[in-house]
Amino acid sequence: MGQYIVKRLLIAIPVFFGITILSFLIMNMAPGNPVDMLINPNIPKEMLELKKELLGLNDPIYVQYVKWLSGFLSGDLGYSFSTFAPVSQLIGERIGPTLLLASTSLLVGILIAVPVGVISAIKQNSKLDYILTALSFLGTSIPAFFLGLGLIYIVGIGLKWLPTGGMTTLGGNGGFQDVLLHLILPVTVLGITIAGKKVRYVRASMLDVLQQDYLRTARAKGLTEFVVTNKHALRNALIPIITVVGTEIPLLLGGSIIIEQVFQWPGIGQLTMEAILSRDYPILMGLNLIAACVVLSTNLFMDILYAIADPRIKYSS
Repeated sequence: MGQYIVKRLLIAIPVFFGITILSFLIMNMAPGNPVDMLINPNIPKEMLELKKELLGLNDPIYVQYVKWLSGFLSGDLGYSFSTFAPVSQLIGERIGPTLLLASTSLLVGILIAVPVGVISAIKQNSKLDYILTALSFLGTSIPAFFLGLGLIYIVGIGLKWLPTGGMTTLGGNGGFQDVLLHLILPVTVLGITIAGKKVRYVRASMLDVLQQDYLRTARAKGLTEFVVTNKHALRNALIPIITVVGTEIPLLLGGSIIIEQVFQWPGIGQLTMEAILSRDYPILMGLNLIAACVVLSTNLFMDILYAIADPRIKYSS
């Protein structure tokens, strides 16, 4: 396993740099540039050209990339074109809230999806199965932003039970309880969305495993149905579930952009929208690096979980 991990890490290096090249090319192919955002009747054309020269936007694309890459290899992600603050500082301030929101939502979604999917599979074709399946379709079908706005209106504005936006109360101390209260609504929205999509995968995987001969043997040995289901069947059904959950992690970081906008959550979602609107290339490149690292590390982590879930899986170097 150790040799396999090292091999995967070595393979990830050229893939990582390939992603940076494609990201840089795509950003520069998009219409507009940061200086275009500054256009107003009071700025002379000469000043705009000087601004482009100072930002290095007049250099060929490959020269701009080499400059960015040399800075990245030396630990410098550059400075924002709009705020002139270090990109690493801006991302560092926003990545924590996003990871908190994404990880909590993923955990809540899994804690809902796995037991509901297992119960639905065990009670196949029963009324309970139909109800749980219908609820999973409902959770998948409702747009996240619509559900978020609905919860804000009902729970936040109507009932006034929970705060409707932000991560902490303005003027407050921002303690654990305050953050937790602000976290409930966005986590509920993302958790329901994740659970709605995953319940069907868990149910299908469990139905496939429950039909295997070794479970009949386990029951014949006198094992209780609880042990047969949760120790033998569920563990063998985890492989496809791990795959689905692994693919959800990068999508969750991207999907949380909308939820962060709805709930004014101070994460990288808001930073991404600000960078896109201002054509802030250094920030966008930094965010792409984060996304690339998440995808590559998630794929490796899923492979390790496969071996943990099923000891029969062996990786050769």
